[in-house]
Amino acid sequence: MSQSTLQNGNSGGSPLKSRLAAWPAAAWQASRHWLGALDQILRGETTRPAALREQSLQVPLAGLAVLILALALFYGCCMGMYPAFRIDDPSPQRWLACTLKIPALFVLTLCVTFPSLYVVNALVGSRLRLLAVLQLLVAALGVNLAVLASTGPIVAFFSFSTTNCPFMVLLNVLVFAVSGLLGMAFLLQTLHRMSTIPLRVARELLPRRESPPAGTDAEHSPSVEPAEIIEEEPSALDALEGHVLGRHVKTVFCCWTAIFSVVGAQMAWVLRPYFGNPHEPFVWFGPRTSNFFEGVWQALNELLRHS
Repeated sequence: MSQSTLQNGNSGGSPLKSRLAAWPAAAWQASRHWLGALDQILRGETTRPAALREQSLQVPLAGLAVLILALALFYGCCMGMYPAFRIDDPSPQRWLACTLKIPALFVLTLCVTFPSLYVVNALVGSRLRLLAVLQLLVAALGVNLAVLASTGPIVAFFSFSTTNCPFMVLLNVLVFAVSGLLGMAFLLQTLHRMSTIPLRVARELLPRRESPPAGTDAEHSPSVEPAEIIEEEPSALDALEGHVLGRHVKTVFCCWTAIFSVVGAQMAWVLRPYFGNPHEPFVWFGPRTSNFFEGVWQALNELLRHS
């Protein structure tokens, strides 16, 4: 085989090797960009009035969705530590099922509720378009999952330190409720900001220098100097001062909250069991009986009965 043939063969394989070598760096840069976008959402930089002039959130939709799935997997892993390391019947299968069901819960809930959420948004006269509604919901889920994932180590700690199954059920319900409330608060304030007229630039609101009256010396004439105004940027959960919630904002928020909460709660019930009964064989899904609220009530009664 000639030397030129060998060189051609080597040159043909080098681009593939270089692309494979560059893939981890590209993935790392993309993940840093997505984490930065989520951090800006949490700090309120993405939802400041000046950033919402186009009636949409400037967020990487696909990247934020991948990050949300990763956060949901992390919380599911922490939640699944209770059945995985249970003393009487440890079950790695239940750990895996619990880890996978948490991302499925949020994805399925969004898919089921998104059409009705957009229709309600359009019926009440909101100016948000289809893409803007999707961006807003994904950003709210990002806040929800960020809070949820941050409590994952706490849930994992209680998984190792208690054997009380009703307590673990109610603890996870409480964590989901708190993170959901913060996500809904973010949704409400962002809806309000997107529905108001964008704020004017600060220098437009400053008092202008008045020209001196005719016949007076411009050097010695009194002038009004612009006062220095230092405004604090609102956080993601702060309400805008001087603005009242519009009627359609309240309607959209109430409808979205009711639809998403009820469907999400029942979806969590459909995907059960998460911990499973140690005296019964492992199953991926439980029978289609009862509902989420009755299940929580039963867990509360059982916890009080054994306390």
